[in-house]
Amino acid sequence: MNEINHRCHYVNLKNPLYIRYHDEEWGVPEHSDQKLYELLILESFQAGLSWECILNKRENFRAAFDGFDVEKVCRYDEAKCAELLRDSGIVRNRRKIEAAIRNSRIFREIQREFGSFDAYIWGFTDGKVLAEDYHLRTTSPLSDTISRDLKKRGMSFVGSTIIYSYLQAIGVLNAHGAECDLCIQ
Repeated sequence: MNEINHRCHYVNLKNPLYIRYHDEEWGVPEHSDQKLYELLILESFQAGLSWECILNKRENFRAAFDGFDVEKVCRYDEAKCAELLRDSGIVRNRRKIEAAIRNSRIFREIQREFGSFDAYIWGFTDGKVLAEDYHLRTTSPLSDTISRDLKKRGMSFVGSTIIYSYLQAIGVLNAHGAECDLCIQ
């Protein structure tokens, strides 16, 4: 990878986790269902918080959610929900935890219906990456459409703003700013 001297202006340059996430992960096309699942769950926990907050707790989330093993999370019960609510290393919000469990079951249903979640999510753009400067907006017609579909399937904490951020995270939208060495526009 080339040396990156200029990054999107929102990156906290004092946080090595954020720098590494921006430089190596954000906006890179992701096709692994496991990674797509992890990022979807993390994005849903971001609602009302900063991404940096979630990113700083990512390893705790991985431990608490069994490495984001969708099959294991689908089997979580009320006892596991209570355990997660006691875990100070993650965001302890009952509605978000319950949504993560429910969304996991729906994620698995989507995998079964489409063969993979990758086929589902990338199908909205025919597998193409869309380039868009992050300054432009926080939602789009694409995020509106996907959000509506996920909600219709029963997911929650998947509003258009969360889905727009998710699409950026998984590389469907490459939204590095013009000031960034990673900008593809």
